Amino acid sequence: MTISLAVIGAGRIGQIHATNAARNPGVTLAGVADAIPEPAAKLAGALSTKVVTLDQIFADKSINAVLIGSSTDTHADLIQRAAAAGKHIFCEKPVDLDLGRARECEKVVNASGKVCLIGFQRRFDPTFAALKARIEKGEIGELEALSVISRDPGAPPVEYLQRSGGIFKDMLIHDFDIFRWILGEEAETVYATASALTDPTIATAANDADTTAVTLRTTSGKLAQIHTSRRAAYGYDQRFEVLGSKGMLQAGNHRPTEVVASGPDVVSIDKPEHFFLQRYEKAYRNELDHFVAVLAGQEKLRVSIADGVKALELADAATTSWRENRIVRLG
Repeated sequence: MTISLAVIGAGRIGQIHATNAARNPGVTLAGVADAIPEPAAKLAGALSTKVVTLDQIFADKSINAVLIGSSTDTHADLIQRAAAAGKHIFCEKPVDLDLGRARECEKVVNASGKVCLIGFQRRFDPTFAALKARIEKGEIGELEALSVISRDPGAPPVEYLQRSGGIFKDMLIHDFDIFRWILGEEAETVYATASALTDPTIATAANDADTTAVTLRTTSGKLAQIHTSRRAAYGYDQRFEVLGSKGMLQAGNHRPTEVVASGPDVVSIDKPEHFFLQRYEKAYRNELDHFVAVLAGQEKLRVSIADGVKALELADAATTSWRENRIVRLG
């Protein structure tokens, strides 16, 4: 079975997904759409496909699926249009910045019966997936606690942060998905605190933070702590550890090489890979391949629009907790 797939969004993330789609033998890249003609034309040319409009995508019955990599404020509308047009959907996170609208999208998708994968690519990272598989085999017994470190090498421009929905929805939504995926439970309480430590403009101009600490407690009492920062001078810092009754599992950073240099004064190793584009290169490829395999009936969907809504619920709760300086109880 060959999937005819159109890509919406020719920016950084759209380029990643479109390139991965073009290299998958089960995909025919039906076209690229973007609100700005130049990047759409450049990407379409590089991948030997054509520039298309949204109306053309949704009217073309030969197109089986859409991949939404456009800006967040377009996600909900495009998801609903795709579902109404009978297309399967791969959409980048988040579903929307508004929780109510995200829930409406979930209802529309469920009613359509179409597949909708939300882009939590960390689930498809080989290291993280291997850790999850070992948990499921019972290697560390009953899970008790999760610790997550998530640090970017630098903050995006303030202009981006002003429309991002805030650090909990823009950045930590991935970590909230990791929390649910690894511990396999929902949160009962969330407490979040945050500061603007790397750049005071983030607070004054964007009313946002760049450094956070979040504590979550699951319904059965498992604990999780998430620490994030918009600045890590040494590279992209992505790691977590899970403590269980029989031991602990850790997932560390990736480096360009694993060469260790030992001399009389210092032992050195490469810094972590610089940014998410390098760190999650294989994860993005695996994620796209999984979507295609699901549509071909070869695999069951691992991450759905329901997971996207649940992660947004946690991001919403964390935002409220920080703004109001209180523990938020869910459910």
